[in-house]
Amino acid sequence: MREWKLAETRYGVVRDRRYEVAVLPIGSTEPHGLHLPYCTDAYEVESLADLACQRAHAMGAKVLLLPTIPYGVNTNHLAIPVAISLNPSTLDAVIVDVMDSLEHHGIPKLVLLNGHGGNQFNNLLREMHGRTSLFVTWVDAWKIAAEERAALFAAPGEHADEMETSWMLHVRPDLVALSEADDGAVNQPRIRALREGWAWYVRPWEKLTRNTGYGDPRGATAEKGAQFLQASADKLAAFLKELSDAQLDDKFPY
Repeated sequence: MREWKLAETRYGVVRDRRYEVAVLPIGSTEPHGLHLPYCTDAYEVESLADLACQRAHAMGAKVLLLPTIPYGVNTNHLAIPVAISLNPSTLDAVIVDVMDSLEHHGIPKLVLLNGHGGNQFNNLLREMHGRTSLFVTWVDAWKIAAEERAALFAAPGEHADEMETSWMLHVRPDLVALSEADDGAVNQPRIRALREGWAWYVRPWEKLTRNTGYGDPRGATAEKGAQFLQASADKLAAFLKELSDAQLDDKFPY
């Protein structure tokens, strides 16, 4: 039993504890190229949450890891078999109910640890500002160790790429079929502004990609995945400890 992980701990342990920070990992259920499983994002984000919360707890942080939400916003994947999508408003509503529960139980801070590129929580945090006593922040899991990512992974990509494949080779090698991977090539928009990225649009994944992957994964190794996960967990654990220790006074977070 890991007492900082709600899915594993027991009432006799929890009832007399004071928690300062809850961590909610959020993944997705969607195809990840020809070589990774549908719940890659959920496996990755929970592995990071596990390691970071373990380290933060060991440093004295009053942290509680909540069960992972395995579904995310995948409206642009629905043309691909068995991609499961929640509308943004549905996912937000689930998170708000979790927030209400945490507030009721007196847990004052929440970190949304996001593991899927289709999820975005700025609007939710703006909408809930002033409506909840919780301090809520959100973090994209793959952006924490940006320098290490740039140093470790040479091939550009976004989805089932070298980074994600390395991560999965480290945490769930039994679910990786690297010999089946293709080069992850994608199509480029015909309109210049869309190619350059300063005009945003929802990318229909079945038109963007050939086999749902974006980026060449074939240089992936478990060693790279371990280094990236360790670097990300170190930074996240330090953040959780600092957040746990911080007093929610009238000037917080300043």
